Amino acid sequence: MKNLFTSLLSAGAVAALCLSATPGATAQTYQQVWADEFNGSISSSWVFETGGGGWGNNEKQYYQRANATTTSTDLVITARKESVGGYPYTSARMKTQGLKQFTYGKMEARIKLPLGQGLWPAFWMLGANIGQVGWPACGEIDVMEQVNADSRAYGTVHWDSNGYASYGGNTPVAANVYHVYSVEWEPSYIRWFVDGVKYHEINIAGNAGGTEEFQRPFFLLLNLAVAGNWPGQTVDESKLPAAMYVDYVRVYQKTSTPPSSTLIQAESYSSMNGVQVEACSEGGQNVGYVDAGDWMAYNNINFPTSGSYTIEYRVASPSGGTLSSDLNAGAIQLGNTAVPATGGWQTWTTVSRTVNVNAGTYNFGVFAQTGGWNLNWIRITKNAARGTSVTATARAQELGGVELFPNPVRHELRVKLPAAPAQQLTVTNLVGAVVLRQPATGSEARLDVAQLPAGVYLLTVESAAGKATQRFVKE
Repeated sequence: MKNLFTSLLSAGAVAALCLSATPGATAQTYQQVWADEFNGSISSSWVFETGGGGWGNNEKQYYQRANATTTSTDLVITARKESVGGYPYTSARMKTQGLKQFTYGKMEARIKLPLGQGLWPAFWMLGANIGQVGWPACGEIDVMEQVNADSRAYGTVHWDSNGYASYGGNTPVAANVYHVYSVEWEPSYIRWFVDGVKYHEINIAGNAGGTEEFQRPFFLLLNLAVAGNWPGQTVDESKLPAAMYVDYVRVYQKTSTPPSSTLIQAESYSSMNGVQVEACSEGGQNVGYVDAGDWMAYNNINFPTSGSYTIEYRVASPSGGTLSSDLNAGAIQLGNTAVPATGGWQTWTTVSRTVNVNAGTYNFGVFAQTGGWNLNWIRITKNAARGTSVTATARAQELGGVELFPNPVRHELRVKLPAAPAQQLTVTNLVGAVVLRQPATGSEARLDVAQLPAGVYLLTVESAAGKATQRFVKE
């Protein structure tokens, strides 16, 4: 978040830090260790800064807790033209200092940023020892910064190498839409990503360039500054109030321990429509009296790593039926599962379905496509036989070599194609209707989806190697 962006290192030292261009990040196994989904509240893992003073950058805002609010889905940090404490603007700055700190891992947030002269939003990290050694000796990792009306993401590190040093990169991003900003921070490197695509990297192996700061714990920060040394002191007040929307912040760390199954008792729903609970012959209770269109939702269900999962449903039905499941109120569809005729309302069997899910914490839903069945429990198990990389490259390999970004998308969907020459790209909605079709050759295609209604769609790529299908969300 410091304004000094260009490095004070010599050109030779910078060259030593920068790795040569490589393909996407090496496949890794990450497991989620902490998150705040901001679904109507801000967790107790954050503390709020209060006051003005310029914050080391001659900023013009007064930070206060009141400028951080939530909707049912997002944290909203709002910058306002408002005189408090002798400063002409107010905003919010929040941090996990003293509550949550991490050494290495993948840190990511899904954020929609405001644009306007004088605005400076950031998602960043500081060394936990800042109180003892000060800045820049504590080190700083800027996962994402943006300034003024420049729709460009900046990723930077700052540290003390016998004097202030910094090293950063940037990439253009589509304006006024959500993007996933992340870093993968390991003992030998830090890599920056937007929507799963790497755009910058620094080598810190063996404390290269005096970067020993980055081998110690860091805490997280979110803020929206107004003016300062980097954006300048001119503020376009016609853009105020301006809001920074944060869908979630998540932290993953490497693990060699396979995740265990998650068992969900059907009656432990967070919300539902139309169903009732009754005594179960297998003990406890089950959900029953299910009619077509009824549903149950279960909040904060964690899928710790990306990849293949088996979802099992313990069901009973005299004549059979169909259920489906989804994530985040239908934003991600997990498909239909047939419920067989088991011979009675309390004669139980287990049916299952294999799905691919990106790592994260979701609201998990079960929907009755047809009624006439009971549900005792749901079990979600990671399939160890499949890859668990969270990188875009590994996800693409699992899905036949097809990679989509950004996803969710608002205007243009970019499609990285498999090695075999692509012949046809087809987009269908969830009822199977074709809404877009175009031929494609080469290694990448671009689809104009701006006119599609918001919702979930399937993209099918037909090539000489066969078909590959992947789901995307149109905002």
